[in-house]
Amino acid sequence: MKVFEVGGAVRDKLLECPVRERDWVVVGSSGEELLRAGYKPVGKDFPVFLHPETGEEYALARTERKVGPGYHGFDFNTSAEVTLEEDLLRRDLTINAMAFDSDGTLIDPHGGLRDLKDRLLRHVSDAFGEDPLRILRVARFAARFQEFDFKVAPQTMELMHGMVTSGEANELKPDRVWQETGKALAERNPEVYFEVLRGCGALKVVFPEIDALFGVPQPAKWHPEIDTGVHTLMALQIAAGLTESVAVRFAVLTHDLGKAETPKEILPKHRGHEERSVKILASFCSRLPVPRRYRELAVAVARHHGSVHRTHELRPSTVGRLIEAVDAVRRPERFEEFLLACEADARGRAGLENQPYPQANSLRAALNAARNVQIEDLQGTAKGAELGEQLKERRIQAIREVLLKISADRRP
Repeated sequence: MKVFEVGGAVRDKLLECPVRERDWVVVGSSGEELLRAGYKPVGKDFPVFLHPETGEEYALARTERKVGPGYHGFDFNTSAEVTLEEDLLRRDLTINAMAFDSDGTLIDPHGGLRDLKDRLLRHVSDAFGEDPLRILRVARFAARFQEFDFKVAPQTMELMHGMVTSGEANELKPDRVWQETGKALAERNPEVYFEVLRGCGALKVVFPEIDALFGVPQPAKWHPEIDTGVHTLMALQIAAGLTESVAVRFAVLTHDLGKAETPKEILPKHRGHEERSVKILASFCSRLPVPRRYRELAVAVARHHGSVHRTHELRPSTVGRLIEAVDAVRRPERFEEFLLACEADARGRAGLENQPYPQANSLRAALNAARNVQIEDLQGTAKGAELGEQLKERRIQAIREVLLKISADRRP
């Protein structure tokens, strides 16, 4: 039995990046032998075991044979005769198809080290085209390694495009789509994920609501970049710089979905796009297993981001209704995420990426003023609905006072 360190850990060590997790391949052994040695089985589709001391994953070397559609349509061979080179051949990208033996010698049968140096994401073999999930994985790796200037190799992009046109990408299951997308949204450059998917044609299959935004014009006065799809990815890039919250990034990604359904006769204006966005978002989240917290934040941003942008034009009572509508008094942490998403939207415009967004601080001050008014502060005999109205009026008054001060401070 021989054990080799493989995959992402090898790649990341060679890139001098932090190693997120280590994976191992076992050659010349069997599941029974690993069980006798104390390893715990965890794999459902093929034999994967947890080391009894480190808890790291050890997989039997295997080969794959396509027997059906999608990424479940594979037959696996995990016999002791499977070699390391055969196991590496089945992997997606050359940079993920390298291994270290026990003395640290690099085993690189497919030119992974060369592609690391050339900053290329290149498929190992044409077997790549048998698994549609690899389209999403390549896009995610492109997002992860954008900081190193990695690009998808032209021949790999061509192969991915062929998988889309052949219908193989239609076999992607919602849970796996969201799993990869959630990981991509957590990367430093999540917008690249969607750019790569659009480049190979998969965005239209996997996220038709987002793909439909490209080519939809907006008023140049407010959006110098004009194209709604371009704006969406610019805003997503800004969001990634503001926060690591995937919930915020998802909200930014979906905040303008309704603009794809704006009647052509009123373009480039988009009256009423907020409620159209909420409707499309509901369909989007019913198709994919988006976490409830993400969905709720996204709905709030889609519905109210325009009001936030106009904060300094709103009446105190309107600001109070906005704070109430997004449940900010009870959920101030989510309100902070809400404001970050709105800021990303405002700054995700050509030439305006570094502009200040004072609306956020004004609303933070308004919320603090409202939260400082408690029921216990009210005097009298009012109860029930009447007491609730008194509380609301006192909070609006507190908001009015703080907004007047902010307005005075903003005057030249």
